[in-house]
Amino acid sequence: MTAGACAALAVLAVLAATGVWVFARSTAISDRLVDGSTPALVASVRLEGALINQETGARGYGLTGEPGFLEPYRSGLQQQKDATAQLRTLLADDPAGGADLDEVLARAETWQSRFGRPVATAPAGAPVALATERADEGRQDFNAIRVSAAHLEKDLEAARDRAHAELHHVRSQRNWIFSLIAGVILALTVLVFAGLRRGVTLPLGRLSDDVRRVAGGNFGHPITASGPADLRRLAVDVEGMRGRLAAELAFSDSAREQLDLQAAELRRSNAELEQFAYVASHDLQEPLRKVASFCQLLQRRYADQLDDRAVQYIDFAVDGANRMQTLIHDLLAFSRVGRLHTDNETVDLEELFSRTTDALSIAVEESGARITHDPLPAVSGDATQLGMLLQNLVSNALKFRSAERTPAVQLSARCEDGLWHFAVTDNGIGIGAEYAERVFVIFQRLHTREAYPGNGIGLALCKKIVEFHGGTIAIDPGHTPGARITFTLPRLPLPQAESAADTERVSP
Repeated sequence: MTAGACAALAVLAVLAATGVWVFARSTAISDRLVDGSTPALVASVRLEGALINQETGARGYGLTGEPGFLEPYRSGLQQQKDATAQLRTLLADDPAGGADLDEVLARAETWQSRFGRPVATAPAGAPVALATERADEGRQDFNAIRVSAAHLEKDLEAARDRAHAELHHVRSQRNWIFSLIAGVILALTVLVFAGLRRGVTLPLGRLSDDVRRVAGGNFGHPITASGPADLRRLAVDVEGMRGRLAAELAFSDSAREQLDLQAAELRRSNAELEQFAYVASHDLQEPLRKVASFCQLLQRRYADQLDDRAVQYIDFAVDGANRMQTLIHDLLAFSRVGRLHTDNETVDLEELFSRTTDALSIAVEESGARITHDPLPAVSGDATQLGMLLQNLVSNALKFRSAERTPAVQLSARCEDGLWHFAVTDNGIGIGAEYAERVFVIFQRLHTREAYPGNGIGLALCKKIVEFHGGTIAIDPGHTPGARITFTLPRLPLPQAESAADTERVSP
């Protein structure tokens, strides 16, 4: 196939070179005919006309002596000069034509010296005697000019006819060559089409059929290689890809079976956790309440019989039972995030923050805190969990306030990169940069319970709520004095955001 293509290209190259040569030759002949032979013939005719004008003028002046007859003579001289200059240029490469022109000019000079100039320079007003005396001699000289001019024109006509014939012959050659080129191109087109069909289209069709079978789900069907080297390499690569896909599919099926088993085990484990949560919320808290109640009853009934150490021990027991109840309650709240409340709705944070500050009004009034906030948006999420998030962050800011200044809490909000960025900033005791990660771990406390009550679960609960809603939460270590906790929540899609804004505008 390669050898045939090279041979065809060689034939085309030879034909193209021959066509270029013929075209160049045709152009050269056309240029010679248009720019040489034809203008030279026209110039020779003009030269003969100029000489005839001279003879007519000189003869008329000689017979009458009227100066008006000299005008054709003088204009004929100028025309002779112009035609001679043009012929010299056109016949520069034609020695025979140049010789004929020289003969015409030589005989013209003979007539001029013997008859033309003597008659033209004679005084006007009366017939010139010289014209009568040399009339026969002048007629013979001018006839010789006519013969030479006719010979020049005949030679130029012959050269023009030869150029016409040569041009016609070259045009015939050109037509034959271009017809042959067209035939070769047509034959090559047919051969290329047949070769492509046999060497490319059919193997590519077989490869496509194999690929479609594999794409249809028959991953065990092999890909056969055929056709040119490039198609064979492509088929080998596709076969390798099919083998890898088949292996990956087998592994995926195995992994899916394992995932199904793990999902079943996880559902069973979740069911057990639900049962444990029920037990923790009911069965475990009931004994704790009973222990605390009987310890308090024992303290009231036998207070006069107990010493200070016994009273202290009873207080320890009651406090432990109460803390255990609080701990169980907080653990239940932590476990329910993302499990019980999973319905997303449009939550107006402005209204939610107002309810949160109302719920904390007693703590706010006791601490004298000043709580401010930026205009808050509406987001998509669970209102209960987002309320727990705001309540924990604000209550922490109030709890860990500084005794040296009036508490101030600020909730800021800004929209950037499709997210709402919030920050709860206070002027309390702050959080050290080394504890920026630790404070979000459950049960990790930075202070004793005597200094600040609680179970160390608040910020861990906040982190779980934020991450459940698709955001992040962190401590700003560069903020002083106090602490700044930043978190993000996804922005509402545009139609929901516009609907929420319209609702806010029309609300009373």
